[in-house]
Amino acid sequence: MSKLSLSKEKIKVVLLEGVHPLAEESFRKDGYNNITYLKGTPEKEELKTLLSDAHILGIRSRTHITQDVLDACDKLMAIGTFCIGTNQINLEYARNKGIPVFNAPFSNTRSVAELVLAEIIFLMRGIPQKNAAAHRGQWQKTAESSFEIRGKKLGIVGFGHIGSQLGVIAESLGMKVYFYDIENKLPMGNAKNTESLNELLAKVDVLSLHVPSTAATKDMIGKQQLNKMRQGSYLINAARGDVVVIEDLIDALDSGKIKGAALDVFPQEPSSNNDPFISQLKEYDQVIITPHIGGSTLEAQVNIANEVSNKLMKYSNNGTTSSAVNFPQVSLPEIGGKQSRVMHIHKNKPGMLEQVNRIFSKHDMNITALHLQTEGEIGYVIMDVDCSEVDDLKTELKSIDDTLRVRVLHGS
Repeated sequence: MSKLSLSKEKIKVVLLEGVHPLAEESFRKDGYNNITYLKGTPEKEELKTLLSDAHILGIRSRTHITQDVLDACDKLMAIGTFCIGTNQINLEYARNKGIPVFNAPFSNTRSVAELVLAEIIFLMRGIPQKNAAAHRGQWQKTAESSFEIRGKKLGIVGFGHIGSQLGVIAESLGMKVYFYDIENKLPMGNAKNTESLNELLAKVDVLSLHVPSTAATKDMIGKQQLNKMRQGSYLINAARGDVVVIEDLIDALDSGKIKGAALDVFPQEPSSNNDPFISQLKEYDQVIITPHIGGSTLEAQVNIANEVSNKLMKYSNNGTTSSAVNFPQVSLPEIGGKQSRVMHIHKNKPGMLEQVNRIFSKHDMNITALHLQTEGEIGYVIMDVDCSEVDDLKTELKSIDDTLRVRVLHGS
């Protein structure tokens, strides 16, 4: 058995929030057997204890990895979010501790797009109100305020992976698609770009939000923006809970400015399925409320489990950081049979590579391959050498000022 395989047995993997079992299965198939799998998320102090000797962490959206949690994780070398979002992690602090974070930006795209499309159809047909009335024993057989989506105008804010796919599907059903994005995006199909958010708001019958949670998107849709929308239009938020000002949406629903809405995300969400959901929106029949399940299909969860676990294992096995959201990105080949791979993560300061090379020269080690990438305050240098005895080298590399982490991997 190779030294790399032996090291896997010592690596502790923690998977929380009931990520798809395929993730654990994938780790075990690759030789990782020290795995802790939990359906939920421990309270903060218990979480710190659990992670104090963990090397790899997998979470979904409920586990918050803050600065104090990261400070308690001396051995943690990588985090994977089995979802799209990463705002539950202090990304900058993780990077500055030499911890790359990986996510799944593509795997649940179709699931979210399909949910939003279904909500568009339901809202424009008045299904939520009719369904609620039927549950109360009222029979509302009428075509009043019931519309086909064909020919209607859909506005998409954020034309990324989900927004663009939603546009393609909606257009195939006859909708006219418009979008707004702060970055230049290539239109898909016949979708038309708009110059400003205000232009989009005034143009469309349905507005669907697909933006990340940032300082720029917080409270993006409030009273001012809702007033610019068409009378009797619809709003869908499957993005992040802090993008829409709920109180202003309620006012718009009361006035009839917004005829109906669908929300999958909220500013405050229950921490578990056992906790109550509290929102004034529960009083409105014309509002579809779903419990943050946009990407919660069996197909999406399988795709996410495969994508994120493979990224974590690839980083653990050979140092590849491609698609990390907070880290210098390097794609690396497999390690040669008699080689060692030395990875030095450091603060991005002048002279670091010179100091690293000096230590290799001192030990008379020939570097057969070298990769270097920097991002912001972090530098990541990877060196392959034809030598398996590198313990002294590792110790000296750690002693370099502003070193954050040194890892060594061996071929078979």
